[in-house]
Amino acid sequence: MAMEKGLIGKKLGVTQIFSGDGAAVPVTVIEAGPCVVIQKKTRETDGYDAIQLGFGRTKQKKVTKPIQGHLRKADKGLFRVLKEFRAMSPDNYEEGQ
Repeated sequence: MAMEKGLIGKKLGVTQIFSGDGAAVPVTVIEAGPCVVIQKKTRETDGYDAIQLGFGRTKQKKVTKPIQGHLRKADKGLFRVLKEFRAMSPDNYEEGQ
């Protein structure tokens, strides 16, 4: 079974690590997760299979009212970033997970 892959994160900065031969390699530091499933989209209702994830809590005044209503259905708070990822089987996920 193929596993779905997706990552939502925030860039924290750039640093360096050293490889085995001593060379410095630049790397980006990313804070990944926690992400919450906001909505499941199925082939029957939406025409394709996907899950929508929320990342980065935010204040109510920074979220528009239509998005607040959408997020209220999941009842897990307000998020700064909403992203949708295609899923082979959205039944494996639960809203609010």
